This record gives sequence, C-alpha cells and structure tokens, in this order.
Amino acid sequence: MAARSKARKRAVDVLYEADVRGDDRLAVLRDRIETANPPVPEHTVRLVEGVAEHSARIDELIAAHANNWSLDRLPDVDRAILRMAVFELLWADDVPDLVVIDEAVELAKALSTDDSPAYVNGVLGAILAAEVPTQGLPNA
Repeated sequence: MAARSKARKRAVDVLYEADVRGDDRLAVLRDRIETANPPVPEHTVRLVEGVAEHSARIDELIAAHANNWSLDRLPDVDRAILRMAVFELLWADDVPDLVVIDEAVELAKALSTDDSPAYVNGVLGAILAAEVPTQGLPNA
C-alpha cells in the first residue's frame, strides 16, 4: 500500500474512532501521535486537522448530496471516509480529484458494506460536480 493510501486509512481510523466514541477528533489524533503505534504519517495529521477545521462545511456538503440519507443514518465508517475525502477534494490542491475519489472508494470496499463503494463514489462525484469549477475542461 502506498504511503498516502496508508495515511488516508489512518485518518479514517482516527475520524471513525472519534465519531463512535463521541470524542474530539484532534484529541484522538494527539493520542495516536503520542502512542505512535503505529506511527502517524504527516498526511494523516493534515487530513484529520483539515476535517476538524472545515467540519461544518464538510458535513453540510455531505448532507446536501447524500440522497435522502441524513448524516446520522450513514454507516459510521462511510461518514469517516466521506469526511476525509471531501476535505481532500476541496482543500488539498496537491492531490488530483479522481485520485481522492478512487482512494475513498477503495477504502469503502475494504472497510464497509457491499453498497458503500458505489454510494461513496456517487456522493463524492456529486460534491465534485457542484463545488469544483471545471476550468479548462471542454464543454460536453
């Protein structure tokens, strides 16, 4: 598994744990950094801190594009994957959008239900279409 893929998985782990326990994301992250077992990659820190910083907007976007599902009804792991991916789509300019979506779908395949990969793909695709300008792309 590539370094950034591992970092994304670790970020999902932290976000999931914080969500399930009702703990602060940054507190869980600090705890994982202190124990360093396994070590926490820099990209994981960036992702978790980014989700924490932009959480209101991220949750608003997921709720708006979740097709009749409230944020609370989503499986916990799907919610963590979506939060991480939305942050990376909208605020991490050094990662191509399609890579972010592909990585999120792969995480959903590995960690969630059989329906989750298609659902994650659909929600992220809708957010991408609504939020990211198509500069320089030919008209379809």
